[in-house]
Amino acid sequence: MARALRFQAHLPISFWGECVLTAIYLINRLPTALLSKISPYEKLYHKPPSYNHLRIFGCLAYATIVQPSHKFDPRAKRCVFLGYPLGQKAYKLFDLTTKKIFTSRDVVFHESHFPFQTLPSSSPTEPSPPVLPLPLSDLSSPPCLSPALPSPRPPSPSTPPDLTASFDTAAPIFPSHTTAVPAPSQPSSPSVPPAPICYSLRHKVKPAHLHDYVCSQVTLPTLDQSSDSLPCRTKGTRYPLSNFLSYHRYSPSHFAFIANISRPVEPNTFAEAVSNPHWQEAMQSELAALESNQTWSLTSLPPGKQPIGCKWVYKIKHRSDGTIERYKARLVAKGYTQTEGLDYHDTFSPTAKMVSVRCVLALAAAHNWSLHQLDVHNAFLHGDLHEEIYMSPPPGLQRQGEHLVCRLHKSLYGLKQASRQWFSKFTEAIQAAGFTQSKADYSLFTCKNGKSFTALLIYVDDILITGNNLAAIDALKRFLNTRFKIKDLGDLKYFLGIEVSRSRKGISICQRKYALDIIKDGGALGARPVSFPMEQNSKISSDIGEILHDPAKYRRLVGRLIYLTITRPDITYSVHILSRFMHEPRKPHLDAAMRVLRYLKSTPGQGLFFPAGNEMKLTAYCDSDWAGCPTTRRSTSGYCVFLGNSLISWRTKRQKTVSLSSAEAEYRAMTGACCEITWLRYLLQDLQLPDPGPATLHCDNQAALHISANPVFHDRTRHIEIDCHFIRDKILDRTVVTRYISSQQQVADVFTKALGKEDFSDMVCKLGVHNIHSPT
Repeated sequence: MARALRFQAHLPISFWGECVLTAIYLINRLPTALLSKISPYEKLYHKPPSYNHLRIFGCLAYATIVQPSHKFDPRAKRCVFLGYPLGQKAYKLFDLTTKKIFTSRDVVFHESHFPFQTLPSSSPTEPSPPVLPLPLSDLSSPPCLSPALPSPRPPSPSTPPDLTASFDTAAPIFPSHTTAVPAPSQPSSPSVPPAPICYSLRHKVKPAHLHDYVCSQVTLPTLDQSSDSLPCRTKGTRYPLSNFLSYHRYSPSHFAFIANISRPVEPNTFAEAVSNPHWQEAMQSELAALESNQTWSLTSLPPGKQPIGCKWVYKIKHRSDGTIERYKARLVAKGYTQTEGLDYHDTFSPTAKMVSVRCVLALAAAHNWSLHQLDVHNAFLHGDLHEEIYMSPPPGLQRQGEHLVCRLHKSLYGLKQASRQWFSKFTEAIQAAGFTQSKADYSLFTCKNGKSFTALLIYVDDILITGNNLAAIDALKRFLNTRFKIKDLGDLKYFLGIEVSRSRKGISICQRKYALDIIKDGGALGARPVSFPMEQNSKISSDIGEILHDPAKYRRLVGRLIYLTITRPDITYSVHILSRFMHEPRKPHLDAAMRVLRYLKSTPGQGLFFPAGNEMKLTAYCDSDWAGCPTTRRSTSGYCVFLGNSLISWRTKRQKTVSLSSAEAEYRAMTGACCEITWLRYLLQDLQLPDPGPATLHCDNQAALHISANPVFHDRTRHIEIDCHFIRDKILDRTVVTRYISSQQQVADVFTKALGKEDFSDMVCKLGVHNIHSPT
């Protein structure tokens, strides 16, 4: 760019430094793909740059003389524009008379005139850019495209520039970095045409060592100034995912599935979607469904009422093989503008617990049950509204000059009470079909008829069905389709962002696509991967480091990592530590979060495996980190529960009070694990699992085991809350059996502290966490 500026302005070589400084100034204000189409200036100052002050480099300029010595002296001096001084709102100018550089704010520009174009060059030995003549036969060849860029014509020396014209014209905006700068005029023979721009048509083939990778999915990383993991111009930058994103172990069908769900891009606004015919059709279909369901009626807004807003949300639905099934546009009300007590009353609606989802998957793998997924079309529209609610017309339905609003008669996505009304409607319908609602998880419905057993799990409008009788499952689908508009998505493949693959060996689940999206949004595509998520024995404090100017980025990142722990128990402790600082994140906290992203980069497809033919017996491990929090000195409890060899539940939690000893901290951790075991036993009973016998609870603290088994040690236990002694009753009724285990074999250790590379890898392997691929 610096050379182009100099060639256009015909500046001598001595002005090369000004060309470089101006080029840097312009590059910092131009959008770039490395920063997601924003400029470095906007990334640094969080506001878009102004282009109104930009002028053509090297053009003629007249700077005002503020204090002339005589009234007949000139009021302006003839100069050349040389760029923008650092730290000043002025222009850098070169006085053609005194040969000195100065700055001025009161300047008139003539951007079509270049003084050095008519002056003799200061370096006569400097060669001008050559013009390469081409034969006439080359001008008609298809690969060569001749640009239609007119060459600037130098002004006649006898014709003075028009000074009044520059005052009447607005300041021009500097052209985009994609605009070609016209080359300086060169004396050439009329018989020699200008050189065309040639583009190679050579077929490009990726290297052989990349044949196992989907390189078309790779995008450039975004620059994160808060991280030290900046993109580097090395061989790995061109294919930043190629060091781990291999598909050679995937079966062909699963390979096609993950490639299909990773490719499409969903719009974020109505303006982006309205130009696409697929999304236009989807919005028309949604409006037709709302009209047929009599969701609203157009009316005038009554006095004293305030309408709520709405927006479009777009989602691409995939088939079980990963191909695009349809483009779905959903109209969502802005429920956050509703007034409590006027527009809504009760809002709570249960959703399926992720532990329940993992339990159902583990049972289906162990008993070889089929898994089916259903989607309810416009589920929230089936709920009835009892409040008087008005909504503004949706984008695309508003007509100019009309002032009508929508009076809502049926529930709509986004309303505070929408989820509750839909779940109430669905519960009433499914219970009429003979299903029983579970008391352990209200989103679980089961039906047992002789030897036939069917279980249904609902998460908002996504339904998971399993059972040992295909005929009963088909009958349930037909019944639901009569009550609601149901879409059968076939075998379970993609549920709530969880990728599910199945074979005769068992069921694998992971969140590979979701993990890659987090890495990309966090700007860690070009970062160096690490082997474990947190430095060993690290203690992150809440009052050390610089406070982040934009805490929303940290909170969004940690929130997405929390959802990733559904299938990633290996990052549970790290995410738990990061979530403690959501109220006031600092620079060390963001650095720790970026390290978790670097760990995810090395294992994006890691997840859980539920083996077939598994033994249905509960086994739990619990541990604690005594006084592990450096700020509050409270201990951290951790536990994990296995159903046979399948990990179905785990948790990391800071204890509510300060423990006076490590035995007390371990005792509280045992109580938490015992509560989880008790709830899981109720859940497994609803799933018609035979009594598996007492659950085994492993602990590595002898004192805590003695306290739980014997009502003694009064000095150690008299200050402990009564609810912590809940474990004693469970031991007496043989619900739980405690066992001692050495600290080296305590797998719950990974939920209470940051481990080193070897210990971390060993514990993660014992948890049954593997780098998931399609099992064969």
